Amino acid sequence: MSASVPITQDVMTIPRKMAEGPVNLVGLTRPAMAEALRAIGTPEKQIKMRVNQVWQWVYHWGVRDFESMTNLAKDFRAKLAENFIISLPEIVSKQVSSDGTRKYLVRIAGGHEVEVVYIPEEDRGTLCISSQVGCTLTCSFCHTGTQKLVRNLTAGEIVGQIMLARDDLGEWPEQGAPKNETRLLSNIVLMGMGEPLYNFDNVRDGMKIAMDPEGISLSRRRITLSTSGVVPEIAKTAQEIGCLLAVSFHATTDEVRDKLVPINKRWNIETLLSALREYPKVSNSERITFEYVMLKGVNDSDEDARRLVKLIEGIPAKINLIPFNEWPGAPYERSSGNRIHAFADILYHAGYASPIRTPRGEDIMAACGQLKSATERARKSRAQIAAETAQG
Repeated sequence: MSASVPITQDVMTIPRKMAEGPVNLVGLTRPAMAEALRAIGTPEKQIKMRVNQVWQWVYHWGVRDFESMTNLAKDFRAKLAENFIISLPEIVSKQVSSDGTRKYLVRIAGGHEVEVVYIPEEDRGTLCISSQVGCTLTCSFCHTGTQKLVRNLTAGEIVGQIMLARDDLGEWPEQGAPKNETRLLSNIVLMGMGEPLYNFDNVRDGMKIAMDPEGISLSRRRITLSTSGVVPEIAKTAQEIGCLLAVSFHATTDEVRDKLVPINKRWNIETLLSALREYPKVSNSERITFEYVMLKGVNDSDEDARRLVKLIEGIPAKINLIPFNEWPGAPYERSSGNRIHAFADILYHAGYASPIRTPRGEDIMAACGQLKSATERARKSRAQIAAETAQG
């Protein structure tokens, strides 16, 4: 397809037919795996047991070779190997920041690339994963948003990011070893490339796999999905995923949010907040995180802070204040430290937790809003990016 032909979001949600061949087990939900095993002639009375066995090998032990699944009969292992593969996205490169943050450039089917970031902290290890190649949202402060949407990731490509990070961290349990509850990768945030709620079904299936207690076994309270405000999907997220929710809010008036987060023209602040008021009740989630990037002279005044307090009144919430992570040609500047702290004080005195996020991985362009695949970045010089920004 010519690059000059626009591709709508609707077209991009249509699954592409993959080449015929073995089926990848990674990304199949339990019902889908049952159907796949049924299709190769597995007796009906064995289906549930076989799904449990294969599931544990793939998602608990991290095994990629059917021959290693020693509690399965040899002929069944051979049949699995004949019909299925266990395949993850490929790590093209890994960069490690001075603060320990790891950024992976990951290649998926079709040769497309996404970025995945692992952030180690004292009490947790958070993996920031992508849901789309590129993004449709064109948020003006976000470098990732300057890369056009190419396609949605499959459920296998989404959960595969978690699995390849566990590979790199050496975190699959060893058979026979004592159980170790300490996890290097303890939390997932869907805050990488793309808008997760424009790829709802694949994100839901990927997260259901990640939360399954017989496999990767991450609690829903350790998974945070970040949306820019796709209002119709918010209630579905509460009902069908039930994870924690973060919202890219970033402004306290529709006039400013229309510029920063253009999706606001479709679902404005009032409409978004109405949907968010229901979310904690339906999902049994403790509170919603409001993400607020601090832009000098744009959204960082005391009046903005007071308006924000009034807007979210009645919603169990915390506000993450994010110092703007600059990139070549960015049209904004980071608010000063004093301004950010003054803003945070107003929120704190109104009763809201308002942590100021410490930028991580800036030296490897892994910080919030900086993700953009290396191949895409390499096509453009700093001058080209600056010229595009000026025109926008």
